[in-house]
Amino acid sequence: MELVSTINSGNSSELDVRLAKKGDKEAFSRLIEQNKISMYRVAQGMLSEKLDIEDAIQSTIIKAYEGIIYLKKNEFFKTWLIRILINECKSILIRNKKVVNIEEYNIDISVNDDYSSIELTSAVNLLDDDLRIVTILFYFEDIAQKEISRLLHIPEGTVRSRLSRARTKLYEILRESR
Repeated sequence: MELVSTINSGNSSELDVRLAKKGDKEAFSRLIEQNKISMYRVAQGMLSEKLDIEDAIQSTIIKAYEGIIYLKKNEFFKTWLIRILINECKSILIRNKKVVNIEEYNIDISVNDDYSSIELTSAVNLLDDDLRIVTILFYFEDIAQKEISRLLHIPEGTVRSRLSRARTKLYEILRESR
């Protein structure tokens, strides 16, 4: 029974993408609803201010709605959406001319998710930007290394090495905190 529901949920996402491409606003809303936690986590990993996070997500939704007809492969909707979000976050960082200060990551998380361990979240937020984003995408969003490579426009080997360095640093950070 679980296999059937898993298969159906995958098909419903692709069906929603097809419907959204034809202008179905409700299908697009369902797609955004399915991906809102992922979008929030990624934006939070890149931006420190709650208003900037909200702006990035809002701009991403608008751009995705306007550009969904250009999505070539329906099964890559989430990857495509996250790529738009990453670009929006980068634009906000450039526009604000901010240097992201890791110590400022005391954000009130209004999304209820299973990854809200304060100790782990704090440790991940202490990582350098390049290590933090691959860690969030791989471990929190379950995006494959190959997809992360495409999203960030870096070689797959770089993704693997950053994940390895991030694991080492996280181990050191968590060991020191005990």
